[in-house]
Amino acid sequence: MALGSVAQAQSAFPDHFVGDAGGMLVASQPVVQGASGTVSAMPYVYGDYGRFYARVDTFGVKALPMGEGHLELVARVSTEGFKAHKTPFSTAGDRSAPVPVGLGTFQRTAMGGVFAYVFHDSTSGGQLLELTWAGKLALGRATLYPQLGVEHRSAAYVQHLYGVSSAQSSPGLPAYQAGASTVPVLSLHATVPLQGPWALQLLGRYRAWDSAVRNSPMVDRAGQATGYAALTYSWN
Repeated sequence: MALGSVAQAQSAFPDHFVGDAGGMLVASQPVVQGASGTVSAMPYVYGDYGRFYARVDTFGVKALPMGEGHLELVARVSTEGFKAHKTPFSTAGDRSAPVPVGLGTFQRTAMGGVFAYVFHDSTSGGQLLELTWAGKLALGRATLYPQLGVEHRSAAYVQHLYGVSSAQSSPGLPAYQAGASTVPVLSLHATVPLQGPWALQLLGRYRAWDSAVRNSPMVDRAGQATGYAALTYSWN
């Protein structure tokens, strides 16, 4: 999942950090029944330093020029997963967060920016694919970045998070073999200037689950809302 505003221009590599950095509060609805929603304090970084970049939860290196951007080596910080003892499904076992690494690109177009990522997760042996369009428009002093995307999780990726093996099943928790999942993702990011180089970064995101996730006996939501609020300082 790419978070934040459209990426910095990629035609040159800055010799110092260019972008926004600060702290943020991240909120997320639970996906699994009985689990609690989370609010976490985390650093916020969105910018470039030489070939290296950070896009909130996605970090990478711009390896080769490609089209109107670069071919990138990328890694994602995932917050998917849960502790079984915090749910009614103790026999299901803990589901560790995936560790997605792979290739990506950001491409400038006349109609906005396009982010594309292909990840492999060594934890599940599955894959995560993302394609996201991001636009830009002004609203008073604020700048809005509407985003429309699609995420594909392979069957192994979904099974690791929401599947139930026969050994993990119990009364009230039947076995479930998950299939691959392809879901739409809607997001809106807003940058609100404050004093000088300070700004608020706000994001709301909704992911509509398909039957591969919804049909898991551990899941009771049709979708998941997430978001963050960050206070950042801008370096040019």
